[in-house]
Amino acid sequence: MTDDSVHVLLVASGGGHLAQLLALRPWWQERHRTWVTSDNADTRSQLEGEVVIHAFFPTTRNVKNLLRNSWLAFRTIPVVRPDLVVSTGAAVAVPFFLIARSLRIPTVFIEVFDRIESRTLTGRLCYPIADVFMVQWDEQQKLYPRAHVVGALM
Repeated sequence: MTDDSVHVLLVASGGGHLAQLLALRPWWQERHRTWVTSDNADTRSQLEGEVVIHAFFPTTRNVKNLLRNSWLAFRTIPVVRPDLVVSTGAAVAVPFFLIARSLRIPTVFIEVFDRIESRTLTGRLCYPIADVFMVQWDEQQKLYPRAHVVGALM
């Protein structure tokens, strides 16, 4: 499978989570891709010209939006048919990872760079179900023993 034949679903909240995925541009720019993120002026300008599906926010500890995003993931993934789901969080990643796993679609989670001494809630939830779990600092590997250290994205 060539890079341009791989369809990647990139899932992230806006702000720093999205910025970290955007920092991976050299990796994803030649791949077919679809984004899942929040709908606001910042994300619209950063993803202009990209295929974007808007998720429901806020997500963290919001049961209503977790259910709405679960339904969105359930409807979206079979239609988009990604070969890989990649996320830097936050909570919007969880339903997409669960649906992807149930369909045997590989997932990659990259823990955020600013949580060195404690695990994020999304990291804790995605760690057991992610096919590949990456961290940006050596210190984070103590929190996630099977993680791969990839270095700072930004």
